Amino acid sequence: MNPGSGTLIINIMSEGKAETYEGVYQCTARNERGAAISNNIVVRPSRSPLWTKEKLEPIILQNGQHLVLSCRPPIGLPPPIIFWMDNSFQRLPQSERVSQGLNGDLYFSNVLPEDTREDYICYARFNHTQTIQQKQPISVKVISAKPSRERPPTFLTPEGNSSNKEELRGNVLSLECIAEGLPTPIIHWIKEDGTLPINRTFYKNFRKTLQIIHVSEADSGKYQCIAKNALGVIHHTISVTVKAAPYWIVAPRNLVLSPGEDGSLICRPNGNPKPKISWLTNGVPIEIAPDDPSRKIDGDTIIFSNVQERSSAVYQCNASNEYGYLLANAFVNVLAEPPRILTSADTLYQVIANRPALLDCAFFGSPLPTIEWFKGAKGSALREDIYVLHENGTLEIPVAQKDSTGTYTCVARNKLGVAKNEVQLEIKDPTRIIKQPEYAVVQRGGTVSFECKVKHDHTLIPTVMWLKDNGELPDDGRFTVDKDHLVVADVGDDDGGTYTCVANTSLDSVSASAVLSVVAPTPTPAPIYDVPNPPFDLELTNHLDKSVQLSWTPGDDNNSPITKFIIEYEDSMHEAGLWHHQTEVSGIQTTAQLNLSPFVNYSFRVVAVNSIGRSVPSQVSEHYLTKAAEPDKNPTTVEGLGSEPDNLVITWKPLNGFESNGPGLQYKVSWRQKDGDDEWTSVVVANVSKYIVSGTPTFVPYLIKVQALNDVGFAPEPAVVTGHSGEDLPMVAPGNVHVNVVNSTLAEVHWDPVPLKSIRGHLQGYRIYYWKAQNLSKRSKRHIEKKILTFQGSKTHGMLPGLEPFSHYRVNVRVVNGKGEGPASPDKVFNTPEGVPSAPSSLKIVNPTLDSLTLEWEPPGHPNGILTEYTLKYQPINSTHELGPLVDLKIPANKTRWTLKNLNFSTRYKFYFYAQTAAGSGSQITEEGVTTVDEAMASRQVDIATQGWFIGLMCAVALLILILLIVCFIRRNKGGKYPVKEKEDAHADPEIQPMKEDDGTFGEYSDAEDHKPLKKGSRTPSDRTVKKEDSDDSLVDYGEGVNGQFNEDGSFIGQYSGKKEKEPAEGNESSEAPSPVNAMNSFV
Repeated sequence: MNPGSGTLIINIMSEGKAETYEGVYQCTARNERGAAISNNIVVRPSRSPLWTKEKLEPIILQNGQHLVLSCRPPIGLPPPIIFWMDNSFQRLPQSERVSQGLNGDLYFSNVLPEDTREDYICYARFNHTQTIQQKQPISVKVISAKPSRERPPTFLTPEGNSSNKEELRGNVLSLECIAEGLPTPIIHWIKEDGTLPINRTFYKNFRKTLQIIHVSEADSGKYQCIAKNALGVIHHTISVTVKAAPYWIVAPRNLVLSPGEDGSLICRPNGNPKPKISWLTNGVPIEIAPDDPSRKIDGDTIIFSNVQERSSAVYQCNASNEYGYLLANAFVNVLAEPPRILTSADTLYQVIANRPALLDCAFFGSPLPTIEWFKGAKGSALREDIYVLHENGTLEIPVAQKDSTGTYTCVARNKLGVAKNEVQLEIKDPTRIIKQPEYAVVQRGGTVSFECKVKHDHTLIPTVMWLKDNGELPDDGRFTVDKDHLVVADVGDDDGGTYTCVANTSLDSVSASAVLSVVAPTPTPAPIYDVPNPPFDLELTNHLDKSVQLSWTPGDDNNSPITKFIIEYEDSMHEAGLWHHQTEVSGIQTTAQLNLSPFVNYSFRVVAVNSIGRSVPSQVSEHYLTKAAEPDKNPTTVEGLGSEPDNLVITWKPLNGFESNGPGLQYKVSWRQKDGDDEWTSVVVANVSKYIVSGTPTFVPYLIKVQALNDVGFAPEPAVVTGHSGEDLPMVAPGNVHVNVVNSTLAEVHWDPVPLKSIRGHLQGYRIYYWKAQNLSKRSKRHIEKKILTFQGSKTHGMLPGLEPFSHYRVNVRVVNGKGEGPASPDKVFNTPEGVPSAPSSLKIVNPTLDSLTLEWEPPGHPNGILTEYTLKYQPINSTHELGPLVDLKIPANKTRWTLKNLNFSTRYKFYFYAQTAAGSGSQITEEGVTTVDEAMASRQVDIATQGWFIGLMCAVALLILILLIVCFIRRNKGGKYPVKEKEDAHADPEIQPMKEDDGTFGEYSDAEDHKPLKKGSRTPSDRTVKKEDSDDSLVDYGEGVNGQFNEDGSFIGQYSGKKEKEPAEGNESSEAPSPVNAMNSFV
């Protein structure tokens, strides 16, 4: 064992065989306060036994069969690493078809002729002994005859449908499935009762091995491997149980107690199976250790009560199960020591502004001292709302500011004494590169300059160095470095790259980079105009309670002069992330005196503006927290309204955080009755926007004021506003209600106003309810539908429009306030006079005959009075829709049917019909009707197109015309010296006569049958009448008298006749049929 240490060294090389030292070792350290022991250390020598000699027979098998080559290496310590190679020490290729299992065997899912070889050799490498053992070579011959038949998969390992697997927590879980089959099966893995962990799952050996690293109890369950080829699918389920050697949940920790104190040691392990816990004292089982009345064992906890100095000891907790054990030492030190501060006195801490500051106060004492920090000589203890007090005594200032500079005192106290230590804190300005190097493009042979202007705290000494591509600058005289610039002369292509300026102080480091691009000489480009670059180097000076001076450095104006700077601020205490407009200054200024509000954590940024537009905002300035002050304004929108008859709800718009001016914002709410002599009643409420005063009289005016205050003081005296307590429903109904009927649909209502005191609220107006009680003509009650009209303010009359004439109405009036309606006045009854009726509900024409029409109707839906009579007016309509003379007829009011006689046959009439009351005539309803057609006249309308003689005649005429056209064509082609007209005159055909110019008919052609009456046409209805239902128009109206006939296609032949004008419907001058010659002329 080394002197002065507990290390035991065994030199096996010079002191015997390794097997001599095999065993379990444990170290014990002991002094007068107790004894500690180490974990058991097991020492075993490594072993690499030789392979057993064996004679291996050659393996001969058919193409496509499966094969397993066993390795079975000798058992070594630790186990060897297995791999397969050939005689040339080349690893044998593996694939989805051929692979090595976890046990070292080589598996062939199916063999191929190329698998034939005599040097399948398994090697075992023992790393600790640096030796490799070799198995005898295995010879395999594959007969390349007809391959085996294809077959579904079967598992080579593991066997059967299911198996079990145990693994220790924290180890790597390896599950293996190797299948044979033809074609080669593909392996897939799933977890039956869950999903495989994404980040801890890996597949090895062509997905035949599933590995899960850092396995835990949650990985227990059933895993299924699936082997599949074209002929089938098989499954194997592996039930995995994760066991665990003991591991700590809570390990026992050293305990320092003072005499008389209580404490406990906790030893809480876990494992699977559950570990067994045993306690030792100074290396001796606690059951046989000297008794200590101050301790009590409760399972995994030792409880100490009223300890004394003799209770000091080292306790060991041993937790073990079948897979391992844990051992932990915990020193229970009963000690009475006053506080001691271990940090050196007057330690100086230097911190860059706006960064955390950590002030150490390492301490010791028993009982455990409490730590407090103070700033300055007479400062109060620092609170944890601004500072962070760590358990080890360190004070953390999360964001150190300039005003954090000063002396800080750490005080450690326990019942045995007090210890103090002072440290100094200095806040330094951060080092900044206020002018950074900029991207440059330079022509070959030119000179480029990079500027790097550094601003730093005046008490720190900076060093500036330049780098090229993160390495040192080339050792070349062309590179010149002065205070703020790097100049590169005679630039070449190799000089292109990234140049970095690094500024270091003892507290911080900053850097800025720019890229240099080297190009061939090009013409000078035109200037580029753009918005300005943002300002930089913002600095706050002249810190006062309500003002500060901000200065900045302008950025490049990009060839357009800066016209102004816009200064914005952020209040990170109340509205973090929200920027507000502070002020604007001209473009030639670089400083601004800013007016500030109390208790605001300000930070500023500056935006430059030119004729192109606004720059992006600058970087944010340092923070400046102004001191708290009393509020300088009071809440606005103060109102007093009641929500109930006996309360007063006072509301206001509260101040925002920016307006609070300090912590602890509250409101002083004061009120008193306006017309009384009471003193003001006041209450202070938290930062809310409403206060309810209960027990007030109904609708009484109150004087109200709301004043803001905070921890510093009160805001100025607030303005007084008037409000009212809650309203109640009015108590009195309007009186002297009377109605003046203006006409049959309009009435005017009058009433007397109610007394103001009885309204008990704000007068909203008066509301009139009116409804029709019954109709004077029918005297029958219907569903009552009340109508409501509201008249705003203090009006005492109103109009009721839209009344129904000749009706019985009731009306009442109610006063309305903010709470609702008061009682209704007694109902007042009035009647509306008669009015003109509405149009009759319907009018129908029924039973038309040759000379009569019958009218049926229904009375008006709204007679609006007593009907006195009906008026019927009618007039005929001819075929051109011209109206004839108007006939006026009076009909008694009790009639609903009337027959008109002596009308013209087949004539359309238009009727106008309306009702009358004593008030006048109502709206009219119109209708049209047609008398029927005379049967004798209808029977004469036959279809000439169906007559045989007519068809023959038409064919003959067509033939003659065709012959005429052929003759004319032949003669015209022959030509001649005489006119065609003369030749036609000399050879006139007696059967072909010239056409008459006046009507286009053939001259002198006639037929004895032309003037015979036409036979009855088959198109005419069998009863020889034209029914009214088919059309309201008479056929006579649209034909030429009775001569109008139907063609085969249903058209009128009369429209093709030689008649020039349509005859009137009443005309009966001719009853003969049209000439077939005329009809043919029209056809041609």
